[in-house]
Amino acid sequence: MVGMDLTELRVRQAELKAAYSADPRRARTPINARANFGDDGITCTVDTWAGVVRAGLHQATGGEGGDACSGDMLMEALLGCAGVTFRSVATAMGLDIRSAILRADGYFDAQGTLGLNREAPVGVQEVVITIEVDADVDEAGLARLARSTERYCVISQSLRDPVHFDVRRAPVRSQDGEPTTRPVR
Repeated sequence: MVGMDLTELRVRQAELKAAYSADPRRARTPINARANFGDDGITCTVDTWAGVVRAGLHQATGGEGGDACSGDMLMEALLGCAGVTFRSVATAMGLDIRSAILRADGYFDAQGTLGLNREAPVGVQEVVITIEVDADVDEAGLARLARSTERYCVISQSLRDPVHFDVRRAPVRSQDGEPTTRPVR
């Protein structure tokens, strides 16, 4: 929706808050993503809302640079969430944001990813979201925007907890597509 204002935001969120207060189970909102090994090489083909993206190794870990780096994709997801959250918070504060430029920066240590050094961390480290904003807001307002954006950014908060991996055998399907059993060898 283009140009959602404070009044519309409050109306939409009031209805949701009332529904979630009445039945907290309704607030548990499923989200998911799908991917497969449809392409050759050490890649993973991810279905995104904008189309298919082929993720591959970063050049620092042996990739050729022609595939999307999952670390960059993480930073992009973080930036998208941070931007929407920031804009929502600014709207709720009654601020008119004339423009904003957002940037996500961090690094990963290829030694950890390649298993060269067990002491080296695996994962993106020291992530900083920088938002340069053109708005009539004082320093206290900027600080409140930063705190609230950090507090309510789903992707940022999700990075605090480890992800659980459940690797299991794919079901064998019969000619008619129904799952069957396969002996384990």
